[in-house]
Amino acid sequence: MFSSDHVGVVFFDVDGTLVPGTSSSAFLAGFLGHRSELVKAEDAYASGALDNRQVCELDAAGWDGVTEQQVSDWLDGLPLVSGIAETVAWCRQNGLAPVLATLAWAPVGRYLTDRFGFHAFSGPRLENAGGRFTGRVARHFDEYGKRDFALAQLRELGLTPRACGAVGDSRSDLPLFASVELSVAFNASAGARAAATAAVDDDDLRGVLPVLSRLVTATR
Repeated sequence: MFSSDHVGVVFFDVDGTLVPGTSSSAFLAGFLGHRSELVKAEDAYASGALDNRQVCELDAAGWDGVTEQQVSDWLDGLPLVSGIAETVAWCRQNGLAPVLATLAWAPVGRYLTDRFGFHAFSGPRLENAGGRFTGRVARHFDEYGKRDFALAQLRELGLTPRACGAVGDSRSDLPLFASVELSVAFNASAGARAAATAAVDDDDLRGVLPVLSRLVTATR
């Protein structure tokens, strides 16, 4: 449950945003043995040739028999953009709840939430039995689910989209970008740049803070 002293929310994407140049799923697929197939599927999603359900089902099959602890250990090596901890701290200091709005698997969202102190995370879920993944999807989640998750978080806080910002980079962020007051395309695709309030290219997440400061000013 969020604290009532938050005056706004910033939603952060994971893949391509906090994880630069790749996705958390592709990173993990390198350990699971199906990275090349998944990268092709993710490229097809980016072009609109596949939907997220199809990509998730392909990816999930490779998780069969893998333990939660194995995944957590692998995620310690996940490539991340610089400045995540500092950006989360800045959001907190300015009354903005930092939330992960992502299509990354739930173990990834949980890992990043625990590591950096995000308030909540979204994402599809893998079926799990006895601490091992079964290779099946327990809950699908797409770009519209990401938007709906974000709007539900705002309702829980008693806030409106005018008190909300989003930071993302690609197709999966477009419905959310269209629903919030402030959107930042961070190292983003052409489509995300066209849809966003502002675009930032930087190797440090703190590069978005001057844009997010507009949200702080607007909520005071």
